[in-house]
Amino acid sequence: MAENTVALTETEHHQPTLLGLEAEGWVYVGLTIFLLLAIFVGKAPKRIADALDARIAETRRQLDEAKAIRAEAEALLAKAKAQQAASAGDAQAILAHAQVEAGDIIAEAEKTATELTARRARMAEDKIAAAERSAIAEVRARAAEAATGAAARLIAEQHDAKADKALVDNTIAGLNRVH
Repeated sequence: MAENTVALTETEHHQPTLLGLEAEGWVYVGLTIFLLLAIFVGKAPKRIADALDARIAETRRQLDEAKAIRAEAEALLAKAKAQQAASAGDAQAILAHAQVEAGDIIAEAEKTATELTARRARMAEDKIAAAERSAIAEVRARAAEAATGAAARLIAEQHDAKADKALVDNTIAGLNRVH
């Protein structure tokens, strides 16, 4: 008879499942999803910053290249001065052209860098604002769910058959007064 009791308790201990997972399995699935979201959201600003840093580095490289071109132009100028006896007018033309070209390159690079930095900053601010709006909406939704649950529990705890009967009687009396 003791064996029958043990056999019954072993078969009776059974946990409900959903889609083949028990409660513990769903806890692990939820935790995994939460961790994946945390990793993705946590890395998004870093990726944006890295992209901005890479573009800034490229712009600085272009500025350095423009400075090197300017230095090269100045070197050409020095060489032209050494050969000034042959052609003083040519040296002045080379210098003016080199300075204009270097100035144009530097101005274009600075303009591009400024525009790119401003555009990237606006994009980052827009993404941050969108993330903030999403977080606020999620907090509001959770607050509404919590308030609804609390109200349902309060109503369930405070209303019994006697309270319901009084509400029904008051409603019927109000309907009789209207008609």
